[in-house]
Amino acid sequence: MAPIVLFTYKRFESLRRTVEALQRNTGARDSLLYVFSDGPRSAADVAAVAEVRAYLTGIDGFREVFVSESPVNKGPATSVIDGVTRVIREHGRVIVLEDDLITAPNFLSFMNAALETYVATPRVFSVSGFTLPISAPGDVYFTMRGSSWGWATWEDRWNTVDWAVSDFAAFLRDSLARHRFNRIGSDLVKSLKDQMAGKIDSWAIRWVYAQFRQERVTAFPTRSKVANIGLDDSDTRTGRGQSGRFATTLDDSGSRTFHLTEPALDPSVVRQFAGYYSLPVRLKYKFIQWLPS
Repeated sequence: MAPIVLFTYKRFESLRRTVEALQRNTGARDSLLYVFSDGPRSAADVAAVAEVRAYLTGIDGFREVFVSESPVNKGPATSVIDGVTRVIREHGRVIVLEDDLITAPNFLSFMNAALETYVATPRVFSVSGFTLPISAPGDVYFTMRGSSWGWATWEDRWNTVDWAVSDFAAFLRDSLARHRFNRIGSDLVKSLKDQMAGKIDSWAIRWVYAQFRQERVTAFPTRSKVANIGLDDSDTRTGRGQSGRFATTLDDSGSRTFHLTEPALDPSVVRQFAGYYSLPVRLKYKFIQWLPS
């Protein structure tokens, strides 16, 4: 069983729901759980972070639980990069969650099966537990864009990422590369520019960019093993309307065996996937966000 790495900050209620869903997973009691708690950004966050940390001391239902409390606020990107690097160096593979994700009871079964199946297939960069409603045969499909909502990878893939994005200037000069990058999501080039300009703090856009540059794929389940519960009015990163865009249905089949095929890009599936990140769809949900309640 791959170790589970969970990142949390100050959202006690969503963290509680995340942990309780994970405890119901087949294989939870055989899994190591590493929890990384980021420090408060300001005095206003001290009480909320303390509430989270008090809860963390009582977590059970796993083979062993390790809690790391940062004395300072690292921010989401540094927290994830440092935490994953630390655990993956020891174990060679990781399953990663954040504190606003609900998992189906077969999430760990799927993630561990995929990690084992594709460990010797370098083309597979990562495994996602989340999927949008995609029509695809079997238990798995592949795209060239990863997901940060419940994912897994191996040490040899993780170590290929240039977190400094040292080729960024060359990328900006290459119009064909920018066009190709945006074909797997019209938000990607802007997000990478924002990251490099310091406007956002994202490990995920750099992860997706590395995958794109290496022409690798991510394995997605055809039935979602993860749902995001942070996409509501209280989530300032997304706002109202985004939950509809990313709405999915958790796998309730209870299946713990999966038919995992060799990685191949199905043009029909890729078109469906990219459609959720197309400019017209993004604008549609941006408009919904602006509507009065």
